[in-house]
Amino acid sequence: MTNETMNIREMCDTFGVTPRTLRFYETKELLFPIREGQKRLFTRRDRARLKLILRGKRFGFSLEDIRQLLDLYHMNDGQEAQLSRSYELAKSHLADMEAQKAELEDAIAEMKEQMAWGENRLAELARKKGAAA
Repeated sequence: MTNETMNIREMCDTFGVTPRTLRFYETKELLFPIREGQKRLFTRRDRARLKLILRGKRFGFSLEDIRQLLDLYHMNDGQEAQLSRSYELAKSHLADMEAQKAELEDAIAEMKEQMAWGENRLAELARKKGAAA
């Protein structure tokens, strides 16, 4: 491996992805490895793009959102458009995630209440059954 390129196996090992994932991102035009016959060589640019793709996926961005953000990198505006769009997208996703977290916390609290009620009811039934015996 050189500092400039990595083969598909090295990319998989480095980023914890499968060859299928890399090929999928290539077909979606998110990565642009150098092709030498059947061999794919990934550049530093591909590695940086894959890092951003994986981060975007972890944050819940769609592949189309990620593609648009990556495409904004080449606007020659000091990344202002990319950063601005990334910020707006992140703000929206964060609001969604916080709402989901609140809903999940409510559901967990309700489930705990129901379980406590069930536990108390079972204990009560067991006492009645023991007293009847």
